[in-house]
Amino acid sequence: MGAQSLIEFLEGPTDIAVAIRLVIATLFGSFIGWERVVKRHSAGIKTFALVSLGSAIATALNIFLAMEPGLNADVSRIPAGVVSGIGFLGAGTILVTGRQQIKGLTTAASLWVTSCMGMAIGGGYLIVGIACFALIMLANVVLMNVSRVVEEYSKYISIFIEVDKSGGVKKLSKWLSEQGYKTSSLAKSKEKTLNSSDVALIIDVDFDKKRSHREFLTELNELDFVSYVEEI
Repeated sequence: MGAQSLIEFLEGPTDIAVAIRLVIATLFGSFIGWERVVKRHSAGIKTFALVSLGSAIATALNIFLAMEPGLNADVSRIPAGVVSGIGFLGAGTILVTGRQQIKGLTTAASLWVTSCMGMAIGGGYLIVGIACFALIMLANVVLMNVSRVVEEYSKYISIFIEVDKSGGVKKLSKWLSEQGYKTSSLAKSKEKTLNSSDVALIIDVDFDKKRSHREFLTELNELDFVSYVEEI
């Protein structure tokens, strides 16, 4: 059997072809989940595998029902329900912390697009499903690293910082001004500090030129009135 014949068979409506597509969807979903686990995110291998499998079998079932004689099934109804349902599942992975950090967006987006991949594979759109899997891995692995490099040397940075209550805020503002940095916003955070004698701040800083965020954080850590600092 040639490659073209194999693809045509796998994209066909037979029970064996559908079963193989379900296996492929499950494997692809688990690979995407494995990447999330490596980076210690909430949804992991099992979640992504089940989302992909569920989307694939729902789409395959929808097509099966549409092909049944006497059944006037809407071929778009179940896929539409899958997309909206995964939206609720993904929303559960998004968390807004007390430091105004939004976490879980990439995991939520990955869950949603994995369900779309599963639907494509389950519906027999095999080549597109495989391409979708490759692009998901490209976005989560390659483009994520590119994004980190771009963010590391951007002109803007938001920081969570804990400084001494007695004059720490004034000293910090003076230091930033002396270094030529512009403070876009400065707000007191309600989050509990490591030391009771400190106050927590969330600050947006404009460098006016690209520079290493890591070096900037190191400079702040070396100040005697700063107890803790991190980029948010």
